[in-house]
Amino acid sequence: MLTANKLMPQGRGLAPVLLKRAATIELDWDIRQKSRFDATDSQGRQIGVFLPRGTAVRGGDVLVAEDGSLVRVVAAPQPVLRITHCTAHGTPFDLTRAAYHLGNRHVPIELKPDHLKIEPDHVLADMLRSMHLIVVAVEEAFEPEGGAYGSHEHSHGHGHDHHGHDHHDHGHSHGSSAGKGPKPLVLAPELLDDHDHSHHDHGHGHHGHSH
Repeated sequence: MLTANKLMPQGRGLAPVLLKRAATIELDWDIRQKSRFDATDSQGRQIGVFLPRGTAVRGGDVLVAEDGSLVRVVAAPQPVLRITHCTAHGTPFDLTRAAYHLGNRHVPIELKPDHLKIEPDHVLADMLRSMHLIVVAVEEAFEPEGGAYGSHEHSHGHGHDHHGHDHHDHGHSHGSSAGKGPKPLVLAPELLDDHDHSHHDHGHGHHGHSH
């Protein structure tokens, strides 16, 4: 089994041709919110992922395996509830109010300009419908706001914990890594895009999610 303990948010700094050639791994949110898990990539390789506790993996992120190979993460479609406002009897502000009430219940929410997405829950669905919102069950990728899980995204691209390689540690850790400072990710020059050799900070770009 290959080990991957480095994460490149959105493949930042990699040449597009390398991203296109990279193996892929399709994971739903239940797996991607865990910092340690096993999975099989598109080339049939078993990958053991060990990231700092509290790290969430987003669709488009790239894992770097111990042999230097790249694995691009794809957010798998999964059952979710798509919430929109009723154009006949409501306003877009209804979605803001819904997000407030869902947030009070610590529900993971994906925020979009014209809709919300949450994991299936018939009690919440009934509550939202009582607020004159339209709730539809669909199969789509789910990328909830990081705020529902503490500081997961803050660990992206930082030094990765090589301790506690426990394949069965699937607990939902909400704290961010502490102690040791970040270790730089070093790649061979040929893996880098010609336009990114100056190490300029281009931001983390997590799908427009707020931290």
